[in-house]
Amino acid sequence: MIRFVLRFIGLLCLALGFIFLVYDGTKSIADQMLYLTKVTDVWNSLYSSTPEAVLRPLVDKLFATFLWEPVIMPVLKAPFCLVLAIVGAILILLGRKKKPLIGYARD
Repeated sequence: MIRFVLRFIGLLCLALGFIFLVYDGTKSIADQMLYLTKVTDVWNSLYSSTPEAVLRPLVDKLFATFLWEPVIMPVLKAPFCLVLAIVGAILILLGRKKKPLIGYARD
């Protein structure tokens, strides 16, 4: 059951990433400039607070303070369609069925 949920959410992330890719592509073609929707742009349109105000205390408490600059900030500045595609691919890989072993017992 959990594999199905992981694959389903992964496919939804891939579909949403493709939608944002098409959105950025049509916006770029129409204005003849390259537009990429960043994760911070989506965060700011959904929430009133900045991602630093919400995520930094959470990262500091759960992980470590040194992870903010090299790990979290590049993710926040990355294109949203790319982040969704990577998360979707990871979820689909986590939810895939295991290959049966040929000639070996599972005991």
